[in-house]
Amino acid sequence: MTHFPDIISAIGNTPLVKLNKVVPEGSATILAKCEFLNPTGSIKDRMGPYIIEQAEKAGLLKPGGTIVENTSGNTGQSLAMAAAVKGYKCVFTLPDKMSQEKIDMMRAYGATVVITPTDVPGDSPEHYVNTAKRIAEETEGAFYVDQYHAPWNIDGHYHNTGREIFEQTDGGKFDVFMGGTGTGGTVSGVGRYMKEYAPDVKIIGVDPLGSVHYNLFKTGRLPAAYVYSVEGIGEDIECRAMDFSVVDDMVQIDDWESFHMGRALVREEGLFCGGSSGSIVAAAVKVAREMGPGKTIVVTLCDSGTRYISKYLSDKWMEDKGFFTGHELLGPVQDLVARRSSLTASSEASGDDIQRMMTEGDLDYLPLQEGDSFTAIATRDGQRLSIGGILYAEARIEEMPHILAKGDAALVMTRDGVVGVVTEKEYNARIGG
Repeated sequence: MTHFPDIISAIGNTPLVKLNKVVPEGSATILAKCEFLNPTGSIKDRMGPYIIEQAEKAGLLKPGGTIVENTSGNTGQSLAMAAAVKGYKCVFTLPDKMSQEKIDMMRAYGATVVITPTDVPGDSPEHYVNTAKRIAEETEGAFYVDQYHAPWNIDGHYHNTGREIFEQTDGGKFDVFMGGTGTGGTVSGVGRYMKEYAPDVKIIGVDPLGSVHYNLFKTGRLPAAYVYSVEGIGEDIECRAMDFSVVDDMVQIDDWESFHMGRALVREEGLFCGGSSGSIVAAAVKVAREMGPGKTIVVTLCDSGTRYISKYLSDKWMEDKGFFTGHELLGPVQDLVARRSSLTASSEASGDDIQRMMTEGDLDYLPLQEGDSFTAIATRDGQRLSIGGILYAEARIEEMPHILAKGDAALVMTRDGVVGVVTEKEYNARIGG
């Protein structure tokens, strides 16, 4: 009789399914790895129980212990499943933007769920990561999973997700892998496997507007994060489980694109998956158009739509949030730079020296620097503008309102240095404000 000894043993071996209706004619083939078919309905089954197993082997988690973790919901469910099988208690912290379905599912497994505010900075004691750390420190016999920084997160996807995709594609016979960048574990683990066994495969991360990964990857500097609606993808802190060395490129996607593609996957492909799957496929369709026929992209469908019945799969929720209105892509932020310049000045430079540099360079703005940090933007009329954030030159113009809410200007950069400055003046001129 064929059977598994427990539900943890049933993780994996999810199918690769060709996408048809959502992929435009003349595009590359897109194959979807249906991770929502794992036991708890998400790709987090790949690393959650794996980390628990490694912690047990290392003596970090002992019988009767408590598993503590910060989660957007999926990792919590996977850990809760493992805890139920193995007899552990578990406590999870969750930002308040996450769906009620996720909260209820974790509690159904017997987990204690602590809800924290979403719109707080990464260093706030109220941030869900810092709350989980505090609970772990205060709880006897606790093991803090630390998925955002744990090497075991990457290892779980290397040994499981990466290996499976390699085997299902006849030894890595495809062109591009695209996955969401939350903790970074999926992209990093699959990326490491492919770089080792199928080095011609290009690895592309998908990041939502508001997350830090895209601009950090492109500029090497941590940008200001802001709130977005799609769940289970992106992050507002730098994650050590995000190994940029195996990532070839990253693509930005917004909430509107994510949710509309997610709904299309359900209604046109019959794939009952979540909004982050929509993010990844929406980005993959753009890449597939550019690549053309004869190429193949493998994507992950990260979690099940059962978690989002009351959110993006609800017409009322979509209407209330304004996602049924028109949608215009505004282009890259570098289009707003009136005069490109890599010139900067020391924050200790005299006013006369700064004005001379601006006159000689015919510049309206000049970034001021103290060491590796940018402190302000000098203007022709002697003002000092505050910097709301740093954006990669090809980042989306849609990010500008969030930057301007935190300062007077955006500093536009690449890894080679400064490209220019954008203020409310240039932004309003572009959108007709």
